This record gives sequence, structure tokens and C-alpha cells, in this order.
Amino acid sequence: MHPQDVLMMKTENDHSGPGNLPTDTAAWQSLVGEIRGWAQELGFQQLGICVPELDAQRERLNDWLARGYQGQMSFMERHQELRLDPDLLHPGTQRIISVRMDYLPPEVQTLRVLQNSSLGYISRYALGRDYHKFMRKRLTQLAKKIESRIGAFGHRAFVDSAPVLEKNLAQQSGLGWQGKHSLLINRKAGSYFLLGELFVDLPLPVDAAYSEEHCRRCTACLDICPTKAFPEPYVLDASRCISYLTIEHKGSIPLELRPLMGNRIFGCDDCQLVCPWNRYCHFTDETDFHPRHQLDQRSLIDLFAWDEATFLQRTEGSAIRRTGYECWQRNLAIALGNSGDSGESLARLQARREDASPLVQEHIDWAISRLLSHAEPVALPLTEQHPRKVRHLL
Repeated sequence: MHPQDVLMMKTENDHSGPGNLPTDTAAWQSLVGEIRGWAQELGFQQLGICVPELDAQRERLNDWLARGYQGQMSFMERHQELRLDPDLLHPGTQRIISVRMDYLPPEVQTLRVLQNSSLGYISRYALGRDYHKFMRKRLTQLAKKIESRIGAFGHRAFVDSAPVLEKNLAQQSGLGWQGKHSLLINRKAGSYFLLGELFVDLPLPVDAAYSEEHCRRCTACLDICPTKAFPEPYVLDASRCISYLTIEHKGSIPLELRPLMGNRIFGCDDCQLVCPWNRYCHFTDETDFHPRHQLDQRSLIDLFAWDEATFLQRTEGSAIRRTGYECWQRNLAIALGNSGDSGESLARLQARREDASPLVQEHIDWAISRLLSHAEPVALPLTEQHPRKVRHLL
């Protein structure tokens, strides 16, 4: 059945919904036009609408879990049916409105920070305010604007906060395609954006799914991954991914991966930095994404000096708090061990060891040993293997 026939059936047969529903196809299209305008006013760069169809993802998800690529993220194993059937997550869902929001702050350096082993590298989405909160607030405001036009309706906003296959839904909504690094790419905007969803019980007209795939023969993102976290194109082994290791993983970092982490202390952007489509990325106007506390180029020594109270105060309202103070210190100890600085870095590690937790002590001992052995920092695959692709980066 054509989506337009479905929406007309909803209009004719569902008398329990809003009292001001459009009564014909043109009126529904007009409403969607207004929704797009409101989304733009609220700071979203693009909006798409789909009828969720996720059954095809079942086998792929099960295979990914069977290989153990989720690492310690046991939440990926739970609530699989909720991921595959949005109506179970929010009963009555007929459409999903997907939105994207650019997050890369202007004038924020990337490559130069990665090349400076004395600085801590934090994924650029996490430099400012926690996107989960303010994007979800914007989506709720979008729902209220729709409500002001048609009356009360069923809806629920999600921003990486529930079992939602957001990239699949975004592709079905026409926002882009999933690249070989598994992230969503937009041909006109690259991949430096975040996704959010509004589940609604309205029969809105839908957008065409994005069916093209523009990665073609390029394998740059796979080639330069420091820890080789991609066993094959489009498949991420999260248990080897630096983003997972520095944020989600709560125990000891595998010894063989520590030198490869370099100075990355919260997340990793390498696979995006080398992607040729990010030559077309757009900087954000949202001040909430702008760096706080000079976290875009802060020295490892300064960050390692934070006590827990300082960490909690300076990460208030930040996604960085998710890693927790103990793992923050763990990550910094590894980065200091990779710095090649056997002077002040070594002294700071030695001074902090006595008061550290056993987990942090383990990583401090490794870092001290590495510095005393005068190990050189591991070469940056990003520039070693694809220098031409990163000429545009600072």
C-alpha cells in the first residue's frame, strides 16, 4: 500500500487522535513543510521522515553480537525486539522523524592536537555541552510546535538514549548512507553531525530512503584506524575501537592496544578525519558545541592534575562525565605513557600513583615503564598512510 493511502486511512478512520488533523494529501504535505521550517529554526540542518522497516537488520545485528564485537556493552544484547520494532518502544508509532545537527566547532584544531603528544585529544562532539540533553530538548520543542498546529498527538523524542537503530532510520529517512566506518555520511555535509529521532503516531508523508553508496573503492577510514577495529567494511569491532575503550570500557585496557591509543583520552575521530566527504562538512553555529575549559587543546599534565571534585565540576553537563573519574585517569595515564616525556610527565605519574585506585595504578605502572624505556610515540596512521586526504585539516 502506498504511504499516501495509509495516511488517508488514518485520517478517515482514526477518530481518537488530534482534532485538527489535515484532511487531504496536500494539507499533510503542507504540514510537513511547516515541520521542516520549525526544525531549521530549532537548529537542525536536515529532517527526514520514514515508515520504520528494520526486520532486515535482525540477522546482521545477531551476527555482530555473536562475534562479540559489542565488548562490555551488554545493553546492546538486551531489548533487541525494541530496536527492531519501534512500536514496542513507543506504542502507536507510525512514522519516525529523523534529524541531524552539525557539531564541529569553527577554528577547533584536530590534526595538530593529535600530532602533539603533550596534549589530550577529545572527540570534537564532546568538547561542549552534552548533546543528548539539548538535542532532546529541541526535539521536544519541535513536537510542541506540531501540537500547536494539530492538537495533542503521541510522540517521544530520542537522542542516543534508548535501543534505537538511529543510523538505519536516518538512511531510511533520506539523510545519508552508512559509510565503511559504519557512521552516517551526507554527501553535502560529511559526517560531523549527530542524530535524533521523534517517534510519532501521525501518518505523515515520507521521504525517499537514501539508496546510493558513495564510498566506492575508498578504504581510507579502514586503513588508518589505529587499533584496526574494522574486521571488514561496514563492520566495527567495538571492543578494539578507541571510542569504546576510552568511554564504555570500564576495566583494564588490553596491553597491545595501549600504545596505539596515542593521546586520545575520550573518543576518537580518525576515521572521520580522513574521510574525503568531510571536505564538505559545515561548522556549527551552536555555542553549546563550543569547547569548555579549553578542552580542545589542554595539556595532559593539566588534566591529570584534576582531582575528582574538579573533574565533576568541569564535566558538569558534559558527555565526558560518562567515562567516570577513574577511567578518565586511566585514559590520561596511558596518554602520558605515550607522550615520550620522561621529565615532568614521569614525575606526575609517580606522584599520583600512591593515591590512585588499583585500576589506575596498573596503567600508571605501565606508563612509567614505557617512559623509562624511552619508547617513541607510535606513528599517526592518519598522516602516514593518507597524507593527501588530510591536507585540509588543522
